[in-house]
Amino acid sequence: MSHRGDCIEKSIRGSVGTGMHTEEAKRTKNILIVGVGGQGVLLASEIISAAAMQAGLDVKKSEVHGMSQRGGVVSSHVRIGEKVYAPTIAHGQVDILMAFEQAEGLRVVDWMKPEGVAVVARTELVPAIVTSSKKFDYPHDAIERMEQKLTHVVPVEAGAIAEELGNP
Repeated sequence: MSHRGDCIEKSIRGSVGTGMHTEEAKRTKNILIVGVGGQGVLLASEIISAAAMQAGLDVKKSEVHGMSQRGGVVSSHVRIGEKVYAPTIAHGQVDILMAFEQAEGLRVVDWMKPEGVAVVARTELVPAIVTSSKKFDYPHDAIERMEQKLTHVVPVEAGAIAEELGNP
């Protein structure tokens, strides 16, 4: 296995246990990835799933991408563990939230475990329904509102990082 593959395996195994026969090792980690169409939510779930499978772990995933081609909501449930039985995450059981768009992160904040970690892009992609309608307001304070509900919120300047790497 390459050095990179070894690092991936250690990272994933470290998040679900040491491989020993302990309760921690048997525990399933639940990752919820959310965003809007075109942000790479489905690609991210594929990469995470492939890395976990390469590390010898069981993976189940479920996706919602109905209006993704029109900038609509996209989400993916990824469950990783020694043995995973269902592809969807129960409400209130998300260990890790990856929000590629901050309002989408706020929308699913109640799916988090109290000790869960939310990694949230500071990206604001205001849907057309919000800009063309007086019925909806975009929550420009989404990250601050998430921080009021969760202990572990990690805001990320994803747009700036992407530009530094040569992606618009």
